[in-house]
Amino acid sequence: MFTGLIREIGRLKGVSPRAGVTLLDIAAPRTARAAAVGDSIAVNGICLTVTAAAGDVFRVEAAVETRRLTTMKNWRRGDRLHLEPALRAGDPLDGHLVQGHVDGTGVVKAVRNARGSLLVTIGLPERLAAYLTAKGSVAVDGVSLTVDEGPFTDSFTVNLIGHTLAWTTFDALRPGRRVNLEMDVLVKAARGEGRLTLPPITEKRASSAQPQSSWTMERLLSKGFGRRRSAKNG
Repeated sequence: MFTGLIREIGRLKGVSPRAGVTLLDIAAPRTARAAAVGDSIAVNGICLTVTAAAGDVFRVEAAVETRRLTTMKNWRRGDRLHLEPALRAGDPLDGHLVQGHVDGTGVVKAVRNARGSLLVTIGLPERLAAYLTAKGSVAVDGVSLTVDEGPFTDSFTVNLIGHTLAWTTFDALRPGRRVNLEMDVLVKAARGEGRLTLPPITEKRASSAQPQSSWTMERLLSKGFGRRRSAKNG
């Protein structure tokens, strides 16, 4: 889990395919020195696992599906990348809840200055626009941003203040650039009923018992939930 607040801008040192995955070597002194094998780091909004770290460089691996659904296939050596280590218990939640699971990509349609800030309009597929809400949150290349303007059918606009521009790569945004998008997980949960399905983890086994469709209050009470526990002796 992440917050959408960028902690460091890394630089891509190398990209190499190996046995069906893509290895990414990223130079980022602060992040690399604190990273351990197995840690999760959001790279431009994509949750990836550290597989090696030495000096100022750490390595992550990405599956084919990750490249297909994100902007990663367009990354080149030397690119600047947003980095955020995973949220730890007790850390402040200053942005919004970000999973690092990119829902798809959008494309920058317009960039314009407005009284010291930058207004950026991003086009996106209709299936993602369904999860936009006025003044709600969206993660763009891993950055927690507030949705300022619609229309919410095929685009939205965010307002980038000077602090955001100083801590991200968004000072280089231009029309036509593709960005990773993760819609607000709370909005997805509220509006996602009937929209999203997950494949079964294992094959169904034959059983004479009727499947339970949901956890009802009656079922919870029958399992002992809600009963007052007796006080311990002594």
